[in-house]
Amino acid sequence: MLAVEENPCGTVRSLPLRGLLNSCPAGVASCPASSCPFWSPRSPRPTLPEPVPLGPRAPAGRMEFSELIRTGRAQAELLPGPEEPPLRGTLCVTGHHLLLSPGPPSTADLWLLLLRSVDSIEKRVAGDSGTITLRCKDLRVLQLDIEGVEATLDIARSIEALSSLESVITSFPFFYRPKGLRLGDAWHFHPPECYYKRVARETNAWRLSEVNQDFSLCPSYPRAVIVPRAVDDDALARSARFRQGGRFPVLCYHHAPSGTVLLRSSQPLTGPQKRRCAEDEDLLRAVLAGAHPGARGFIVDTRSAQAAKQARMTGGGTEAKAAYPGWKRLHRPLERGRALQESFVRLVEACGDPEQSMDRWLSRLEGCRWLAHVKEALSTACLAAQGMEREGACILVHGAEGRDSTLLVTSLAQLILDPLSRTITGFQELVEREWIQAGHPFQLRCAHSAFSHARPKHEAPTFLLFLDCVWQLGRQFPLSLEFGEGLLLALFEHAYASPFGTFLCNSEKERCLCEVRTRTHSLWSGLNQLKEQRKLRNPLYVLNPLAIWPSVEPQSLRLWQGLFLRWTRPPESSEVAWEKVWQIVTEREKTEGSQPTAST
Repeated sequence: MLAVEENPCGTVRSLPLRGLLNSCPAGVASCPASSCPFWSPRSPRPTLPEPVPLGPRAPAGRMEFSELIRTGRAQAELLPGPEEPPLRGTLCVTGHHLLLSPGPPSTADLWLLLLRSVDSIEKRVAGDSGTITLRCKDLRVLQLDIEGVEATLDIARSIEALSSLESVITSFPFFYRPKGLRLGDAWHFHPPECYYKRVARETNAWRLSEVNQDFSLCPSYPRAVIVPRAVDDDALARSARFRQGGRFPVLCYHHAPSGTVLLRSSQPLTGPQKRRCAEDEDLLRAVLAGAHPGARGFIVDTRSAQAAKQARMTGGGTEAKAAYPGWKRLHRPLERGRALQESFVRLVEACGDPEQSMDRWLSRLEGCRWLAHVKEALSTACLAAQGMEREGACILVHGAEGRDSTLLVTSLAQLILDPLSRTITGFQELVEREWIQAGHPFQLRCAHSAFSHARPKHEAPTFLLFLDCVWQLGRQFPLSLEFGEGLLLALFEHAYASPFGTFLCNSEKERCLCEVRTRTHSLWSGLNQLKEQRKLRNPLYVLNPLAIWPSVEPQSLRLWQGLFLRWTRPPESSEVAWEKVWQIVTEREKTEGSQPTAST
C-alpha cells in the first residue's frame, strides 16, 4: 500500500512505497498497484478520445497511453542535483509520471515526476548503458543513468511522446483525484463577479453586464463584465467589433479613495483609413462622466509610438485624440513575445554556468536584460497607479491584443494601490480575475520554459515576469504582503505543469468547452489547505492601508535567487530561516496570550 500525503505545491512527490509494482488499474503500463494516489474507482480510463477539442488531433482511432510507452521499466540511478545523494532503483513510466522505486535495502521514498514538467530531453549511450538528461520547466536538471541501451532509447522516446501531448483533455488534471478534495471545490471561491458586484454597489456609475454570456463577443473575456451604466449592451457589442479580438474596454479596478477606475482592452481597429466607432467613443466618455466632475483619463499604450503606427497599417491602431476628448495617450513600450522569451533563456543559461568568472557573470546578467524588463514593468505600473492616486485620473491600459503586457500592468498597479490585493485571498482573486479570466493564453505562453529547443513565437514568460515583479515588491516591503516567496514559486510551477486545472487552456471559452471546472480540481483548493498555509504565509505581515511605491533604481532591483538559482547551487538556509521566524512569531503569540491582563 501507498501511504499518501498530498503535495499540491509541487510536481515532484516522495511517497513511502510498500508492495510490488504491477499493471495500473487505470490502463497505464507499469505504475503502482490499485492504491496508486493518482487513481481511484471514480477516475476515467485514460484514453485519448476522438475527436480532441483542443490541440493537435491524436493519431487515428482510440489509443491507450500504454501504446506510447515503449519500455515500462528499467533499472536506473537518479542524480537529482547538487548536494543530493543519488537514488538507485526501478524506473517506471506511466501515462503521466516518471517513477523511481528504490530497491532494498534502501528506505528512501518513491520518487515521482510529472511528465508534463519536462521541457527538453537529451540521451546518450555508451557501452551497455545510457544516460537521459531531463531539463524541467521549473528549471531543474535531472540525470538518469539507465542499464541497457535499448531501454534507454525506449524510455527517452516514451518521455518525449508523453510529455508533449498537447490535447488538453488528456492531461493529468483530468485524472487527478487527491484525497480530501472534491471536484468543484474552490472553483467558485474567487469569481470576478463578486468583485464586480461589489463595485456596482459602491458606485451608481457601473453595472454588471452579461453581454458575453455565450462568449460570442470575446472568447477570452468571462461571461460577465462590469461596464458604464450609461452604455447599453448593443453599444458594447459594437465597441467589441471595433477592438481586436472583441476585447472592448472593461473595468478591472475601482480606486475608491479617488473615485477613479482602471480599465483594460485591446487596440482599436482604426486601420489606415482611421476608422472610428461612435459607441467606443461614447463608452470612454461615460467612464470619465462616471468618475467625478472634470475627470480626465490617460491611455497607457504598452507599445512604442512607432509600433502603434505600424499596427495601423495592418488594421490596428490607436485612439485618435480628437475622437476621445479628455483622454491623453502615453506610450510605455514593454517587451513581449520572442524578445521576452530570449531574455528568459539567456538568464537561465547564465545562472546554470558555475564555472564563469565574476566579470563574465555580471556581463551575462546585464546582457540578458531580464532586470531591465522588471524595471520597465514596475515603472509602467507605477505610472498607472500614480495617475489614479495622485492625479485623480482614469486609466485605460492596452497594447495590441490586451492579453499580455496589458495584464502585467493592470495587476501590478492594483498590488501597488490596493491593500486587499496584497493578502493571500486577495492575491488569488487578482490572479484569477486579471490573468486567468482576463484571457492570458497560458496553454500557449507556458508550453515550454527555458530549455526547449523549439522557440515558437507564441511562447513568452509574461506571467513569470509578473511574479518576479511581485517578488521585488515583497523584498522592498517585507511587512506589506501577506504571502511569501513560497506562493510565487508555487504559481510559477503550476503555470507550466500542474495536476490542477486552474491554468489549463487559453481562454474562458476553451475552459467551458473542456469542462475544466467540473472535471478537474482548482489549484486554490490545494493551496488553501491549512497544512499548506504555513509554507505560503508571511509571518511578518502587517496590514498596510497605504499604497506601496517600489524603487526601480538599479541598486534596488535584485535577481530572484530563490527561483533562478535554487537548483544550481547547494540549498541555502532560507527555508530554515523562514521556519525559525515562524517559531519566533508563534512563541511570541503564545507568550502574549498567556500573560494576564492588568485589571483596571
